[in-house]
Amino acid sequence: LTEGNYTDITQQCWDYFVELMRKVTTSELCEWKVISRPYSELQGCLEYWADRLNYSYPNALAEQYIFQSHHRYFHNCTLEHPVYFDPPEDVLLAMIIAPICLIPFLVTLVIWRSKDGKAQA
Repeated sequence: LTEGNYTDITQQCWDYFVELMRKVTTSELCEWKVISRPYSELQGCLEYWADRLNYSYPNALAEQYIFQSHHRYFHNCTLEHPVYFDPPEDVLLAMIIAPICLIPFLVTLVIWRSKDGKAQA
């Protein structure tokens, strides 16, 4: 089978995706539970036919359709959950050093308590 066939088939995958996305309202475009099926169908279709036609996956044509889906449907979506950043350097340093400083104290405490226990015996 030729590259022309893969191009035609990927266009059919895209057309099916567009058809599925017609049922999605604008307010639902960023809800993963709503768009996961059409998105997975597109990805699955592109991967299935690449495999059937002995094409590598991902490939340039498949990636073009994935990018196109993001550009056309999902470009206004933001992350629902906040992105977490590293704490300021001084806080991070304190969080690293505090447990390290506790280790010698805890070792001393264990040794002291074990010696104290032997003395009572």
